[in-house]
Amino acid sequence: MGALFVNRDAGGPATGAVVVVDVLRAFTTAAYAFAAGAREIILVADVAEALRLKRANPRWLAMGEYGGRRIDGFDLPNSPVQAAQADLGGRTIVQRTSAGTRGVVATVNAQRLWCTGLVCASATARAVSEAGLGGPTYVITGDWPGRPDLSGLDDRATADFIESVRTGAPLDPRDAARAVANSEEAARTLALGAGHVDPADVQYAVDVDRFDFAMEATREARGLVLRRT
Repeated sequence: MGALFVNRDAGGPATGAVVVVDVLRAFTTAAYAFAAGAREIILVADVAEALRLKRANPRWLAMGEYGGRRIDGFDLPNSPVQAAQADLGGRTIVQRTSAGTRGVVATVNAQRLWCTGLVCASATARAVSEAGLGGPTYVITGDWPGRPDLSGLDDRATADFIESVRTGAPLDPRDAARAVANSEEAARTLALGAGHVDPADVQYAVDVDRFDFAMEATREARGLVLRRT
């Protein structure tokens, strides 16, 4: 069965295996947070919800952005570089971003649900294949309907590479990395400036298959919980 590729608003009805893609930068940042020792990440759509959970759980950290920019009261911005440099051993993180976490929270009918960027692309492809649910639906969170300036080509290049791994089709990872690094979203990201983005964030995002784990989200009483698998 072939894969489907849908925009950020069309993931809700998707069933079976669903892969939510945000390479710049939500799920790249999440992957580096796991590599830095984070135990789990609670994914939320709203800033207020993230801050409420942080207040209710003083040892939890809040990570993310609004409009790409760091949020007052959050411990970390949406930066893979800063996540990689943080001491996150055993910590629970609440993550909120404008595209990635909002897109995954809206995907309510998936049987299995993964979040990804290029840094864990092949591990995600293997996890989807091993699930045995057929062709996945890729939610391209950077593709905002009605916003031709936000077409999500960086996320689509990432999804295409993951699907090529899943199906055994030849696709050079260097091509995927170049497509993301040269995208309009990469330029917008770097233009956010100090405090909101590290100059090496895009470089960290295009390090294809840096990690050998996938990230799967499950719905629990506490909410939508992302873990490395």
